[in-house]
Amino acid sequence: MSVAEALPRARTAGDVFRDYLSLLKLRVVVLLDATAVGVMLPAAHGHPRVIAVAAVFIGLTCAAGGANAINCWFDRDIDAEMTRTSRRPLPAGRIAPWHALALGIGLNAVAFVVLWTGANLLAAVLALTGALIYVFVYTIWLKRSTPQNIVIGGAAGAVPPLVGWAAATGRLDLTALALFGVVFFWTPPHFWALAQLIKTDYARANVPMLPVVAGEQSAKRQSIVYAVLTLAVSVVPFFTGSAGGVYLAGAAVLGIGLVAITVLDLEGRRWTRRLWTYSMVYLALLFLLFAASPFLP
Repeated sequence: MSVAEALPRARTAGDVFRDYLSLLKLRVVVLLDATAVGVMLPAAHGHPRVIAVAAVFIGLTCAAGGANAINCWFDRDIDAEMTRTSRRPLPAGRIAPWHALALGIGLNAVAFVVLWTGANLLAAVLALTGALIYVFVYTIWLKRSTPQNIVIGGAAGAVPPLVGWAAATGRLDLTALALFGVVFFWTPPHFWALAQLIKTDYARANVPMLPVVAGEQSAKRQSIVYAVLTLAVSVVPFFTGSAGGVYLAGAAVLGIGLVAITVLDLEGRRWTRRLWTYSMVYLALLFLLFAASPFLP
């Protein structure tokens, strides 16, 4: 090997940009954006204001991405202990920690202004509330102190449908709360499936995720309860008149699938990864179906 080959490659501007972008965890944010934008068509009876849709997409991306950056700043110590996260920019030393904190705060300020001006104050306040719950309630308070961290802290991830509904209508109602409930109840089986797959990492970092503290079987049994609750609240938009029969049938099929895979997960570890994968597909398809409901019977 030559001397040139032995030397580490110099970091380019693209490398630095990708590191900062990774702090936002955009793959997660895209799913949150879908749950917010997806409710705007039914909320506005098929005709949401384009500027409001753009404000929700941009504002929520900034709010959620900013909250994730602050999460990376606070959790850099435990990220360094976990195999899955040890190469992230902060624990690896490629970005100064205060940069992540400043980025997160700045993005949430941008999000508030964008949502207030492009949609309304209620949408802006809800997005900021979700970010604050994620940072202060989940990341700083609950994540390291209780195995129910993701249950309570999961409320942060359930806020985007409220943001979308408020941006389209200027208010909240039972349908909006039901969609909040869908994501809220969906979160534990989704996240506990991941926690089972990487529980060794969480144990090494002393993070009390339920599969680590109570065991996988306990997490799986509790996941069934939350899957059933997810199915139950997912059909509420039909009964409030916000969606029709096609949505009802689709939500029922998707929800029964979620419950079935969660039950099958009791049988062995191979179903855990399937639950993790299906849960993401479930949420995306459910909100896509709801978004299309104004054009379906």
